[in-house]
Amino acid sequence: MPSGKTHDAVTFLLVAPTFAVAWTATENIPIASIVTFGMLFGGLMFGPDLDTASKQYSRWSVFRFLWYPYQAFFKHRSRWSHGLLFGTLLRVVYFLGALTLTAFAVSYLIAAYQGGSAPSLLEMTKTWSGIGEYVRANVGDYAFPSLFVGLWLGAASHTLTDMAGSFIKTGRVSEFL
Repeated sequence: MPSGKTHDAVTFLLVAPTFAVAWTATENIPIASIVTFGMLFGGLMFGPDLDTASKQYSRWSVFRFLWYPYQAFFKHRSRWSHGLLFGTLLRVVYFLGALTLTAFAVSYLIAAYQGGSAPSLLEMTKTWSGIGEYVRANVGDYAFPSLFVGLWLGAASHTLTDMAGSFIKTGRVSEFL
């Protein structure tokens, strides 16, 4: 299988083509920038190898704890972590859930330390909604879908590189589909 350096090199090589294709397709520099940022982040930090102690995983530094349950649940190179269809979607859903639980735990600990009350689920929902409204108002309605496309492209470049390496070694790629 390709090394972390190879995956990083592929990600960096795809930055300019990603921006060029996104800009050509949309004729919108902010959308092209968001897609390109998403692809770069997806390839370097949010890719399929978060299911193991990888270079992507180590880049999370003190926030690696967010990925412990993901690693325990998903087998390395399974179609759920490396799959082209569901890999990125599952990581996004997982990450948002882990981030929400972590934010709630931190809010609860702060409230307990200060003698206040912990936020309710409704308050957490309102906070996430406020963040979404802010992004849509200041960046546009296209921000989240464009970011997801970029994340998917970054993960797809990783998976396709793995598939090429697997095919070269074994002649099979079916495990990723």
